[in-house]
Amino acid sequence: MSTVQDALQALTDLTPGRQQILADAVAGLSHASRQLPSKYFYDARGSRLFEQITHTREYYPTRTELALLDRVLPQIAQAVGPRVHVVELGSGSGRKTARLLAALQDPVAYTPIEISRAALLSSIDHLAPALPDVEMLPVCADFTRPVQVPVPDRPAARRLLFFPGSTLGNFADEDAIALLRAMRQTMGKDGLALVGIDLHKDPALIEAAYNDADGITAAFTLNLLARLNREVGSDFDLDGFRHQARYSTARLRIETDLVSQREQDVHLDGRTFHFSAGEPIRVEYSHKYTDASFGHLLQQAGLEVVAHWNADHPAYGLRLLRPAP
Repeated sequence: MSTVQDALQALTDLTPGRQQILADAVAGLSHASRQLPSKYFYDARGSRLFEQITHTREYYPTRTELALLDRVLPQIAQAVGPRVHVVELGSGSGRKTARLLAALQDPVAYTPIEISRAALLSSIDHLAPALPDVEMLPVCADFTRPVQVPVPDRPAARRLLFFPGSTLGNFADEDAIALLRAMRQTMGKDGLALVGIDLHKDPALIEAAYNDADGITAAFTLNLLARLNREVGSDFDLDGFRHQARYSTARLRIETDLVSQREQDVHLDGRTFHFSAGEPIRVEYSHKYTDASFGHLLQQAGLEVVAHWNADHPAYGLRLLRPAP
């Protein structure tokens, strides 16, 4: 029987420390086209803000994916088979995971890999009491780096990697391919991966999802600077930057920037970073896919589609993947 206390005792904590965050921030700000890693959005406040974003009127991906999951979960469970060890990359609130685990036949264990300790503990607190027969083996880590997956007490027939929320789209193509290759290695030759992908559609609908009228997405983006100020000693003026998210039809992606509102200096680790008025810091991509563009990534990563399911309005997809022969 898995309890919250059992899960906490089994927690593997590989949270990025101050030196890693500092090194990433200095490297990104030193780049000719300045950038900061989107993975650092998710401190405790950032995770709460993102959960609020998923409930906004404009943000369609979460509710669309949940509805799609509810419709096709029996087919997914049949395709996956019994006694799987579910490994989720970026667990978030666990709303989708609860549905998946409940639909699967005799799931053996669940390993969420989540960079935000607060979000990780919250999802376990929610899932463990509801699924007492599923062993909870949480890992607090950056899933873009190699992570050793815990071994459950009860042998599993296979691993099922769960990567919902169209998070794959947050990676540039070369990084997405590297992540998909790592997923292929983690799942093993008999494993599978269930991946959510947002599909190309009306650019106005896409842009609205990343610029909600209540400004929650803007607050979420700016919270990255607040986190750096608090954790690595930078002195970003949060009023000196604004959120900007635009859809590039040429690149099929949302490009999210924090734009300097004036000429200003930011200090970090003894360095001075000068910003001109209007100069952006790229903080996130969100790629939207076609079957052709997604298939191109899979081919380079050594994966293939076993089954696929789509929502049509708005367009969104779930893809079940396996290692290519």
